[in-house]
Amino acid sequence: MLILRVVGIFALIAIGVSLALYALRREQRYLHFAWRIFLGTLVFVALLMVFYIAERLLMVV
Repeated sequence: MLILRVVGIFALIAIGVSLALYALRREQRYLHFAWRIFLGTLVFVALLMVFYIAERLLMVV
């Protein structure tokens, strides 16, 4: 679960920097970048949880 925490921290930092840049420059590309990071992080977390559940199910069998 360490990798999940590291990815989460990096994602929060990147999203925070993107939102700060958007607040300073008012360019839409920073919002789009933050949204892509958010969606990518959600996909990563979902895949990681699927692998975790699959591992648990295989241990039972």
